Amino acid sequence: MKKAPGDEPDEALTVTEPKKWAAGVPAVAHALEYSLEETSARRTGTTLLTMNQVDGIDCPGCAWADPAPGHRHRNEYCENGAKHINDEATTRRIGADFFREHSVTDLAGRSDVWLNQQGRLTEPLVKRPGSDHYEPISWNDAIGLMADELTALDTPDQAVFYTSGRASNEAAFVLQLFARALGTNNLPDCSNLCHESSGYALHETLGTGKGTVSLHDLHHADLIFLVGQNPGSNHPRQLSALEEAKRNGARIIAVNPLPEAGLLRFKNPQKPRGVIGRGTQIADRFLRIRNGGDLALFQALNRLLLEAEDARPGEVLDRDFIEADTTGFEEFARHVRTVEWDDVLAATGLTRDEIEQVRDEVLRSERVVVCWAMGLTQHKHAVPTIREIVNFLLLRGNVGRAGTGACPVRGHSNVQGDRTMGIWEQMPDSFLDSLKEEFGFDPPRAHGYDSVKAIRAMRESKVRFFLGLAGNFVRATPDSTVTEEAVRRCRLTAHISTKLNRSHTVCGETALILPALGRTEKDVQSSGEQFVTVENSMSEVHTSRGRLRPASSLLLSDIAILCRLARRTLGDKPDIAWERFEADYGVIRDHIARIVPGFEDYNRRVSRPGGIQLMNPVNEGVYSTGTGRALFTRNSAEAPRVPEGHLLLQTLRSHDQWNTVPYTNNDRYRGIHGSRRVVLVNPDDVQALGLTDGQRVDLVSVWTDDVERRAEDFRVVPYPTARGCAAAYYPETNLLVPLDSVADHSNQPTFKSIVVRLEPAEPARVGAPQA
Repeated sequence: MKKAPGDEPDEALTVTEPKKWAAGVPAVAHALEYSLEETSARRTGTTLLTMNQVDGIDCPGCAWADPAPGHRHRNEYCENGAKHINDEATTRRIGADFFREHSVTDLAGRSDVWLNQQGRLTEPLVKRPGSDHYEPISWNDAIGLMADELTALDTPDQAVFYTSGRASNEAAFVLQLFARALGTNNLPDCSNLCHESSGYALHETLGTGKGTVSLHDLHHADLIFLVGQNPGSNHPRQLSALEEAKRNGARIIAVNPLPEAGLLRFKNPQKPRGVIGRGTQIADRFLRIRNGGDLALFQALNRLLLEAEDARPGEVLDRDFIEADTTGFEEFARHVRTVEWDDVLAATGLTRDEIEQVRDEVLRSERVVVCWAMGLTQHKHAVPTIREIVNFLLLRGNVGRAGTGACPVRGHSNVQGDRTMGIWEQMPDSFLDSLKEEFGFDPPRAHGYDSVKAIRAMRESKVRFFLGLAGNFVRATPDSTVTEEAVRRCRLTAHISTKLNRSHTVCGETALILPALGRTEKDVQSSGEQFVTVENSMSEVHTSRGRLRPASSLLLSDIAILCRLARRTLGDKPDIAWERFEADYGVIRDHIARIVPGFEDYNRRVSRPGGIQLMNPVNEGVYSTGTGRALFTRNSAEAPRVPEGHLLLQTLRSHDQWNTVPYTNNDRYRGIHGSRRVVLVNPDDVQALGLTDGQRVDLVSVWTDDVERRAEDFRVVPYPTARGCAAAYYPETNLLVPLDSVADHSNQPTFKSIVVRLEPAEPARVGAPQA
């Protein structure tokens, strides 16, 4: 992927020492600076003072849980949340004049930063066959184009409906209902790309795809593991919860290939010690593990715990819990005792003493929580890794009790709610049976396409219609060149969006941009002002109500767009009240209440301060597995293998970035300023590979096919990552991830374990304009 016109020149790159702490006064200053560049002081005040408050605007960014009503700060947001909400609330606008000036070809050559900075979309647009420009189209005609294409399909499975975590529960429910009424389960979503491995492993072992931890559990744990995550940038409000846990006596172990500022020390800008003091040390122990070495680490810990039980029978393992609530222990124990230390040390890059010190921390702790994010889920062996973490928790009864549990940390606002509402290509028959009973049609039962399978199907011309509900599909997915070529094979592509992004430049024969209301904006339908609901990482469902005037009178809510499309496509077969759905979102919630367990009396309960806490069966001692018990598993020892002269690359996002959208070319916590085309490499590896600080290189992915995947012209930055490992920003390096490089079982792309070689960039390419 080449640099785009409008990018900062590489000569602007400056590198400073990585930060040793996160947040503090600079976070407040940067949040306000960005917000005031995007919108007015008055609008900034409206968004920030209502953000994450009862009856306010739910942060469109991460899915971290809010404190209970009455315990929320007046400023209940983080730096990145403030940036994101005011990025959406921007007063910049783009319409017909902008698209007359800029062709699709021109826009395709622009950077992600530039595209996002242009402002809010204000009217529906179409790119017609043979044209290189978007032009205005009426809503009636835009809906008609999509409905005509859908009704002309040979089979409903030629359509794909993609969803990101920006969608509300109500919009997600309507989309899946429409897709299934049409006759397809092709419902890929961003979960396929971020936490599919978590859901698969937790379903198999505990009988639920969700985490088992509440904020109260985190506050009262004795020991917390933070594995493969960077809360300082990706979900900063978690740092406040960790600070509370530390104040209550918890110890924290960070496991990560890179030292991250938020894992080291947190200066809470809402408290005096965060403004004028040193703040709070977060990690008591930091394990700089090699990419993909986490499975070996937890297998070693589990072996050590078994050996400790041998030495002190009845004092280490929770035998009563194991016998009453689990199955598979003996087979697991026999296997994990065979784990070889040489293999563990090679996979992790740690010393035996470091791992044994962690064992000692565990033995001193009655209540343990393990948190993780995409540093674990985006590997070939991600599912076995998370299963091994469950083994670790089960050994000492660290599930189902207060202060314990498994905590997969979601990175997008309502990604968990989307799945609860039925956005999954393989929803269970119980859900489909409930749809049938409620709406009088028989939903399709064959599994549909996930995100990777959808790309493969588009590549093979098996898909003619693509609709994206929010998100930035082509920049979130792997193998960028393959993905873009696949999407262009569609007859019609359409995106329900608030702002311009790269996906709008990768067009089917016909392409539509459908501008929607943002979460910050008032949503008034014929029955009056509406609210929507979302579910956070800790299974809390609450309301979100926009406060700002819409960016344009031509915007529709995503629910309105979907209901009009469903009505135009399906007519009255089946007999579903799409018009009533659009007019009153409470009608949608009434249906959800009769279909989705835990949502009974939805409208009344969700309107209460704090909303609804969904019950987690594990915390009630219920395991919806085949045996009715939690499952110990036997996991083969696996770790990425890297040939001599190569590195294992992980993609990551900068601090000044939200998902696929960079706000600037800076990453101040890592000391990177002015450019995103950098590769972070351990100084010893820089020397061993014959490279130099600041050298321009191409990143070349090594895979089993004959396709060369090359990301050109990156600057080498020595950085204290684990030996043999490297890191670079996505989405710029997504093109290095082969479409077929996926996690076993979950089919999730392996963004965190890409074998690459670094080649000196050709002089002719260095600094050249890129398309």
